[in-house]
Amino acid sequence: MGQKIHPEGLRLGYIRDWDSRWFNLRQMPDLLEEDRRIRQYLKRKLEGAAVSKILIERAGKKLRVTIFTARPGIVIGKKGADIDNLRNDIAQMTDRGTPDVSLNVMEIKRPELDAQLVAEGVALQLEKKVGFRRVMKKTMERTMAAGALGIKVRVSGRLGGAEIARVEWMKEGRVPLQTFRADINYGFAEALITMGRIGCKVWIFKKELFKKTREDLMEEVKLVPKEELEELAKAAEAAPPVEEAAVPVAEAAADDDEILPEESA
Repeated sequence: MGQKIHPEGLRLGYIRDWDSRWFNLRQMPDLLEEDRRIRQYLKRKLEGAAVSKILIERAGKKLRVTIFTARPGIVIGKKGADIDNLRNDIAQMTDRGTPDVSLNVMEIKRPELDAQLVAEGVALQLEKKVGFRRVMKKTMERTMAAGALGIKVRVSGRLGGAEIARVEWMKEGRVPLQTFRADINYGFAEALITMGRIGCKVWIFKKELFKKTREDLMEEVKLVPKEELEELAKAAEAAPPVEEAAVPVAEAAADDDEILPEESA
């Protein structure tokens, strides 16, 4: 099961969310085609901007597109000129007014842990005629050094200019594809070489969710507002000490001893 199903599609509703967030039964075919055209246009336009994922949200006539990229400066351009042009183009594609279209850019701070960007990096090096085994080893070393728990890289096609296509793959660490709580990132890219296409697939196992480490708990403590921490401290000071609360219980026990039948006799 884990080998034949898209790892992110398998986890939708558990630990993953949809890349298209809207619901419209009547216009669903048209809107799905619109999403495809928007993604295809942005991918082609931002080919050198290391775009990993494009999130599309709709609410009424409003359309919000979020671009996840490792190079936000290339997407935004000088004084935001490039992103304004993209917004205008998307508004024309979707027959909406420019005020109804909003374009956001999110930066990917650690591209070594993004499977799509890693797969595109492997494909780019294969196009430059670098040995595929060397590319796979260097890629896995960088990803594991960035903090991943496991990575699997798989390339297929006429590797090294061979006459017969074959599949080669390498793995380091753990990649539990059948574990739903495992946060596995998947990416696919194609390298265009003189011999044809070479497919590159990458699985990256980041962490296991619902299993908080000490570092995760400390991060949650840091996120608590300062005012709430002060209120908790005041409540702890106002609470009575343990010894004072135990005194009435001891007195009640003494009263009970006085009315025991043995002592009255």
